[in-house]
Amino acid sequence: MIITRRQLAEGFRLLGLAPGQTVMLHSSLRSLGRIVGGPDMVIQALLDVLTATGTVMIYVSWEEWERALVEQVDTFPPAVRQAYLEECPAFDPATARAERRWGVLTEYLRTWPGARRSNHPTASVVALGAAAAYLTADHPLAYGYGVGSPFDKLCRCGGKVLLLGSPLNTVTLLHYAEHIAPLPNKRVVVNKVPILQGGVRVWIEFEEFDTTEAIVPGECAEEYFERIMRAYLETGHGRVGRVGEAPAHLFDAADLVAFAVAWMVEQWGQRAA
Repeated sequence: MIITRRQLAEGFRLLGLAPGQTVMLHSSLRSLGRIVGGPDMVIQALLDVLTATGTVMIYVSWEEWERALVEQVDTFPPAVRQAYLEECPAFDPATARAERRWGVLTEYLRTWPGARRSNHPTASVVALGAAAAYLTADHPLAYGYGVGSPFDKLCRCGGKVLLLGSPLNTVTLLHYAEHIAPLPNKRVVVNKVPILQGGVRVWIEFEEFDTTEAIVPGECAEEYFERIMRAYLETGHGRVGRVGEAPAHLFDAADLVAFAVAWMVEQWGQRAA
């Protein structure tokens, strides 16, 4: 089936998108169908609906960092690991590739004229539109999914979360809920990455709550993310529809986070203590 920019825009409007909104996008491009003009038309159709007063945001992370996690660099033989540490390029928000496992559109939006990227090597987002500067500025290095992060700001500015064919367990905003949930003994990890300081590559370390596995022992983030999202939908929250050939969901960011925090406390509050 052929999908046009106009059809995409109409699908967004029917789902509930409107001018001036700030939207965090998750997408599975292949699920949308054959798009006339290619992936750029998805972003352009969103801009058509949101207008110049709205904003699109995507979690992009960093391709090299994500690859290092998958390859488990810390388990390399000493000589290989040392070579990696010596040669791995520093994170540069202007040039570091987006992680395309999170969708083809991560790199498309990163390179879109006027797009801004937050200065965080592992939790970085790209935003385009009226609120882009606000969302991407002053991204805290430690606990980069928590207070003061673009995810926090998305909630504070009345933002939305849009899934286009993406599974329910891919909602990155739930990491923000993990970070602010008042649970004791949440699992903390220390990340080590190279960045530029005064034009010089240096390795730095910073803490965050575990976003790769789970914040509490004995759980799997992919599994409980989906459980949270399904429970949220069962309460009647969120909007469900189709855009192109893809199933689509639209959620209020702050309301979703409040629900997720309460869910985590109810499930794990006593056990974590």
